[in-house]
Amino acid sequence: MACVNSFPTPTRLIPISNTNKESLKQQQQPNKFISFPSKNVCNYYSYKKTTKKSNDRVVVVKSSLGEEVEVIQVQTVVGEGNINSKVVVDDEKKEVKGLVNRTINASIVLAAGTFAITRLLSIDHDYWHGWTFFEILRYVPEHNWIAYEEALKSNPVLAKMVISGVVYSLGDWIAQCYEGKPLFEFDRTRAFRSGLVGFFLHGSLSHYYYQICEALIPFDDWWVVPAKVAFDQTVWAALWNSIYFVALGFLRFESPANIFGELKSTFLPMLTAGWKLWPFAHLITYGVIPLEQRLLWVDCVELIWVTILSTYSNEKSEARTSEASIETDSKSP
Repeated sequence: MACVNSFPTPTRLIPISNTNKESLKQQQQPNKFISFPSKNVCNYYSYKKTTKKSNDRVVVVKSSLGEEVEVIQVQTVVGEGNINSKVVVDDEKKEVKGLVNRTINASIVLAAGTFAITRLLSIDHDYWHGWTFFEILRYVPEHNWIAYEEALKSNPVLAKMVISGVVYSLGDWIAQCYEGKPLFEFDRTRAFRSGLVGFFLHGSLSHYYYQICEALIPFDDWWVVPAKVAFDQTVWAALWNSIYFVALGFLRFESPANIFGELKSTFLPMLTAGWKLWPFAHLITYGVIPLEQRLLWVDCVELIWVTILSTYSNEKSEARTSEASIETDSKSP
């Protein structure tokens, strides 16, 4: 967020009531975010001349004490008499777009939440006749667990893919909220990409990984759990972090050079960040949880980990996109 006193060249702002043709020709102001220490709520014009004759681009800034607001582009036509300005409704379009996005996001969250809760609570709907509400709630956890175990027996890979897809979408949503976005202003596409990776890659690969891990270390001695944790947090963690990072990069249609360049710079930080969480969780994974139930436990912990992983994977891409957008705006007439 840039402030007036941080601009490289001196900036002079003129109140609307004092605007005139000469000031229009003299003022130059970058099209950026601006903060003004004004005591009263005021409107200011600042100008950036784009031609020698007319059609200057004007920026209207509404500011108050300590308030940081986004500039609004204005088209002006300079004549011999008065300056006629027509406000471009960029700010109104952004507000409408933001409202639409919030409505869509809220609808998605509401629909998904309603569907999930309904499915969980109605697990015994075929046998509800004569049951009290207390009896319905009493058997919900037990019968949902039985249904999950039956799904694992009938189609274990698909069941784990679905759970991982949901967890990775939720994890990315949590990551975006942690980054400062309001609850219903999250990037749907970003959350969907993360869910796709969780569904198609994490669920299936993790299913086979835990089986391979058991086959590689099929012992019951005291050292087996520490050995599995060490193997998990070196070989598997490095492999999966890289797969997740690269897969998201390709889903964002980034170039291989950018993807692997950023992976190289974030590989070690991502790996060591996992060491603050996963070794403790995996003592339970490999020491307590049965083989077929491990991914469910891991996915519960993944809600925390995906928040970290998604932030690492998206922060540089979003920063680069933002810089490109600012550069495009600064070049546009």
